[in-house]
Amino acid sequence: MSQMTYNEANELIMKQEEMLRFEHFNNQDAWELGKLIVEEIHKKGIELAVCIRKLSGNIIFQYATEKTNLNNQNWMNRKFNTVSLMERSSLGVTVVSKMTKEDVITHGLSENDYIFCGGGFPVRIKGSGIVAVITVSNMPHVKDHDFIVGCLSKYLRVTEVPELDMDI
Repeated sequence: MSQMTYNEANELIMKQEEMLRFEHFNNQDAWELGKLIVEEIHKKGIELAVCIRKLSGNIIFQYATEKTNLNNQNWMNRKFNTVSLMERSSLGVTVVSKMTKEDVITHGLSENDYIFCGGGFPVRIKGSGIVAVITVSNMPHVKDHDFIVGCLSKYLRVTEVPELDMDI
């Protein structure tokens, strides 16, 4: 299996972000999506924390399995901050940072509040901007990203979403 370049990964992630957009998104949608995510967590037998937040920071869905802890919450907070500020998935931000050699500090941000790693994904309305952010934590960060993409693909009934072939 050949690994893709950072540029190829960035293009693929941008395509995922474009394909996985909502017609509408409200608290009821967050509940339905959250339930699907929890079902996938249990079906796959993984330990994971998940949070869906409006851009205001208001948590509209949250769940954590038994083997997650406050550290996972801290990671999700930092991923939320990254996605809401950069308006990209946190893995997309990570890939760009690898290409540009820029990190959290380069952008004048605190590593206590921001993190460049996968596991945060923007919730966008078609024809509009970001309204919420989905974050997960407890797996390697590319798997966190892939898990969100898989759940969104299933929820939105979007087929043929390209998959990442990279360990960043």
